[in-house]
Amino acid sequence: MFAPDQILFGKLRPYLQNWLLADFKGIALGDFWVFDTNKHSSLFVYYLMQSTKYQTIANLSSGTKMPRSDWKTVSQTEFSIPKDRAEEYQIGILFENLDSLITLHQQKYELLIKLKKAYLQLIFPKTGESTPKVRFADFHDNWEQRKLNEISDIYDGTHQTPKYQDEGVMFLSVENIKTLISNKFISHEAFESEFRIRPQRGDVLITRIGDVGTANVVETDENLAYYVSLALLKSEKLKPYFLQSSIQSPFVQKQIWKRTLHIAFPKKINKNEIGQVPINIPTTDEQVEIGTFFKHLDDAITLHQQKIASLKSLKQAYLQKMFV
Repeated sequence: MFAPDQILFGKLRPYLQNWLLADFKGIALGDFWVFDTNKHSSLFVYYLMQSTKYQTIANLSSGTKMPRSDWKTVSQTEFSIPKDRAEEYQIGILFENLDSLITLHQQKYELLIKLKKAYLQLIFPKTGESTPKVRFADFHDNWEQRKLNEISDIYDGTHQTPKYQDEGVMFLSVENIKTLISNKFISHEAFESEFRIRPQRGDVLITRIGDVGTANVVETDENLAYYVSLALLKSEKLKPYFLQSSIQSPFVQKQIWKRTLHIAFPKKINKNEIGQVPINIPTTDEQVEIGTFFKHLDDAITLHQQKIASLKSLKQAYLQKMFV
């Protein structure tokens, strides 16, 4: 049994960080410890349990397949607490406010993800249709369907195992698609030798091995090298942010999935098969409107992601400094 203001801590696999400051009555089933903080602030103790010291002690567990925190070890460990309960309360409030901010940005982030998914379904035509359900004002023409290789040049990256070094030309692979930033570099000599066709501002990179069908727009004038796990799309007929968002649409994702070798490990789509993917194309002006709309959505999503990461880092720093 537990009551409001009591703390539940999951002792089974403590690295999962299952903890709860209860605001209701209930029954704790399974491997939970229930803490009654008595004369101390429950908020303070709740966040003390999230501190580096407590987590280190709690993870000195017994067992390998199903590790559990050892009560004797945890209960005999001394933790420093303020003499003044008012200070306990203020520390608890500080972390509670941080958690509220994190939750707020997480909710906004998740809402924007859902919003983007909905718009991707509405702003691009479905299978067999030549116009989308939702359009910007003053656009009425039917869309034209073409294969990617008819409207874009498609290249894949180097097949050679790169010789990395501490500086030089940034080298991108499938794991870098979200940011197009990497901490791996190759020499300028290797770049000049291996990359006759190079990513330029406004080109689109798309994943094709492991992760398949994730696209991003090149936004730098710096030289970039890229591995065979990425394909490079260069198009004079498609606006880059329209092409990126179009690739994310359900229709194109389905077409990519149909051409992906799922029995391969890791799964992949051949460069020639990317070229066979059909894509629906509106006028250039409508492309600009659609691309700008999704670019703004992506920027807002990224902003909340960065804010969440920043607040979590701040919380972790405070947990290390305020609990000893």
